[in-house]
Amino acid sequence: MILKYLLLLSSVGLTVNAYKGYENYKVYDVIPKTDVQVQILHDLKKQGYDYWTDVFTVNSHVRVMVSPLKDEEFVQYCRNVGLNPVISINNVQKLIDDQLRPSNMNVERSTTLGSFSWTRYHSLAEIHTWLDELAEMYPNVVTTVKIGESNEGRLIKGVVIDFKAGERGESPLVAMIEGGIHSREWISPATVTWIIKEFLTSDNSEVQNLARAFVWHIFPVVNPDGYVYTFTNDRMWRKNRNIANFVNCSSGSDDLSNGIDLNRNFDIVWMTTGASSNPCTQTYAGPTPASEPETRAISNYVLSLKETCNLLYYFAFHSYSQMILIPYSHVSGSDVLLVENYADMYEIAIRGADKLMQRHGTSYTVGTSADILYEVSGSSFDWVKGVANVPIVYLFELRDVGEYGFLLPTEQIIPNNEEIMDCLLEIDRTTRQLGYYSGAVPMAGSLTTLLVSIAFIFMK
Repeated sequence: MILKYLLLLSSVGLTVNAYKGYENYKVYDVIPKTDVQVQILHDLKKQGYDYWTDVFTVNSHVRVMVSPLKDEEFVQYCRNVGLNPVISINNVQKLIDDQLRPSNMNVERSTTLGSFSWTRYHSLAEIHTWLDELAEMYPNVVTTVKIGESNEGRLIKGVVIDFKAGERGESPLVAMIEGGIHSREWISPATVTWIIKEFLTSDNSEVQNLARAFVWHIFPVVNPDGYVYTFTNDRMWRKNRNIANFVNCSSGSDDLSNGIDLNRNFDIVWMTTGASSNPCTQTYAGPTPASEPETRAISNYVLSLKETCNLLYYFAFHSYSQMILIPYSHVSGSDVLLVENYADMYEIAIRGADKLMQRHGTSYTVGTSADILYEVSGSSFDWVKGVANVPIVYLFELRDVGEYGFLLPTEQIIPNNEEIMDCLLEIDRTTRQLGYYSGAVPMAGSLTTLLVSIAFIFMK
């Protein structure tokens, strides 16, 4: 299997260097029932187990990847302390291999654009080449944009889509989309590139209207170093590749300290909850707020758009959990109303989730991360809402809910993308109905949003 993986990497022109294999690694689902069991799982985390769940509490699902060398020890220990580990993924390497095979779906014209298709996952070089290709194919609509460089000098590259260039006046409606900030979440760039394709080629009048109403600034991979690393070295790599904070990790691989979680590095309630000061963890927030060039590139670009345009939307795409998260990620209960238009954003997202489900029956949950997932500080979309003050901001946790986790099969790329487009159309429809196109957050939401807000508080 590993040899097949290396051959596949070579076929797309990537350098192979010390590829980490996951043959017979298992992912277990464990549900702690008491605070003591939660602490036990925290203690186990220090022993080198790779947790696919960042933060966990009583009765939450905790997914732990376990090597074959530690499998028997892990299962026996869990049982001894009253935990019941259930196998979620039997062989991680098999899912990795499967992700590198194109799906068996018939490739229709509507699922390709230029050299790109959505029957497989693409490397960074392929994505960047495709973005350049789009600028040539649509010279009056698409321009490429580079907002900065990564730690290793790779471009943070995207496209600007503007069907009405030069006709929009002094404060045009603008939207920004971020993908790939966590490098192992391959479905994120696959979704963002699909959105680009739909905006440029769809014959659906609603999609066309959405594409034309805004100047779209879209960045499929904002963590280019990490994304490349998932193809060349370690498929399960999450962070960027800043090696300046290297330490010896007593819990396992020292390489784990060579990176910072960019979605904990933004300068908003930095390092207060759901983040770590330990470089050997997956949620290491960095030595200081906005220490990373990738973080600064996103922040500076958003602020520049705010200064010159009416920046209405910011959408960040992650996986997995099937959720639409609303800022702020560190608040719950009635504190969600710290965001002045939380009720509107909640209603907009609920309608989007309902529309999404109609396509393939996929169920998404809506709320703040602290309420429905886990507490987080220093995330990009929280910063966009709290500092840049963008009106409508969401973080999407895409498919699935744990059957495949970060290793979503290629067969699910297109169904995932189709339902997300349905969701975005409904989000925009509701946003427009609530009056946000005017350039200001409505002072008072609709009666519906008020009732939703009150009901939400009393449900807590």
